[in-house]
Amino acid sequence: MQELIGVTGIILKTEPIGEYDRRVVILTRERGKISAFARGARKQGSRLLASTNPFCFGKFSLYAGKSAYSVSDTVISNYFEGLRDDFEAACYGMYFLELMDYYTRENNDEKEMLKLLYQSLRALLHEGIPNLLVRYIFEIKALALNGEYPGLPGGETPYLDSTKYAVNYIVNTTVEKLYTFTVTKQVLEELSQIAGIFNSRFIDKKMKSLEILHEIHVEIER
Repeated sequence: MQELIGVTGIILKTEPIGEYDRRVVILTRERGKISAFARGARKQGSRLLASTNPFCFGKFSLYAGKSAYSVSDTVISNYFEGLRDDFEAACYGMYFLELMDYYTRENNDEKEMLKLLYQSLRALLHEGIPNLLVRYIFEIKALALNGEYPGLPGGETPYLDSTKYAVNYIVNTTVEKLYTFTVTKQVLEELSQIAGIFNSRFIDKKMKSLEILHEIHVEIER
């Protein structure tokens, strides 16, 4: 008899398999990023229909097969339903999921990455924090957690003291305290430059969700 495994995590992406099944990618606290098959999850009335979508956070009961896991049951504690009512925030959320899928690996210790993703999705639903600031904090912190933060590009001279303080705070503070500040427009612009330099240097994949966000901002500025 197969052993049932319990993990806590967030679904990063799903794809249809066959007529009724789904393949899901879950960022978990216990086993890093894993793939699992949800049999019959696309059938109407399936108990896995709603709980195997992107953004679902909770506990997943899995069976381990020879090459993949199978989802047996789920207990979802947060669907991040607020993102359904805010298209721009949902696009940022999809970008965060996509970036985590890029960064994380199976059997790695990804507890802090999971925590960062969860807190960042919550921050998108907080009206007091601009989505752009959430994005730049997320990008810089993810880089730091991945062990790739190289220091400020070009040294500290070109940047405002407030910008240097903000970056230092992002890199060194705990994930729980990340989204507790706002910045001026000028600091936000410098954080955009810094995050952009890091992305072009360390990420060699085009993010589809980022392209959609760019189109949204172009439309807003017209």
